[in-house]
Amino acid sequence: MNLSDSQTGGAMPRRVSAMEAVLTHLRDAIERGDHPVGDKLPSEAELCRRLEVSRPVLREALRALQVMGLTVSRTGKGTFVVADAVQDPTFGDYAAGDLLEVRRHVEIPVAGYAALRRTAENLDHLAHLLDRMERETDTTAWVAMDTIFHIAIAEASQNPVFRRVIEEIRDALARQSAFLNDLGGRREQSNREHRAIVEALVDGSEHDATEAMAHHLDRVDTALTSIVRPERADTLTKGGPEA
Repeated sequence: MNLSDSQTGGAMPRRVSAMEAVLTHLRDAIERGDHPVGDKLPSEAELCRRLEVSRPVLREALRALQVMGLTVSRTGKGTFVVADAVQDPTFGDYAAGDLLEVRRHVEIPVAGYAALRRTAENLDHLAHLLDRMERETDTTAWVAMDTIFHIAIAEASQNPVFRRVIEEIRDALARQSAFLNDLGGRREQSNREHRAIVEALVDGSEHDATEAMAHHLDRVDTALTSIVRPERADTLTKGGPEA
């Protein structure tokens, strides 16, 4: 079974990475019960042989399974299944739902304060970051700048407490950003959303800044839902019930 070059279905198929294909294959196998809770997955060498992918690709997929809460890795023992369905991904010390809830309560009003209080130096810094992010081709470097961007917005609010709060969750933000880029292809969309936030700061519009940040976090939420619960995302897209 070669998963190194796969496509998603649909009228306009999107070519997915080998890691995404491996992750989908393993996740489906776990959710079908092929690997029940408590089961040990085959060794990395065996999975690489079966799926015809490199070890780095497989390891990325295994890390994503852990983030989704489906498996745990035990040093020297292997990877074990601990759940048969995805609940809430964990990024570092924080569950995705908890992280997003705090971000909504902190980063949306912070964007409004930043629009009213930002300095020319703050705007120059943000503009430089945006330019670098839009040119960056290395995902790891982009993710690092993504966290710096959100800290810079907090700095522009001129309240050091806000900056401290964002710095406290910066590792979780970076992990979430990397996860969404690997599985949701979020980078270009994030760049556009970031630019809208900065344009609102340049205009000094508290309303536009809070709206732009709220939209950005809504899109993060939607991307996470589409990865974690794709059936629910399809239902919402088609206008179905949210319950």
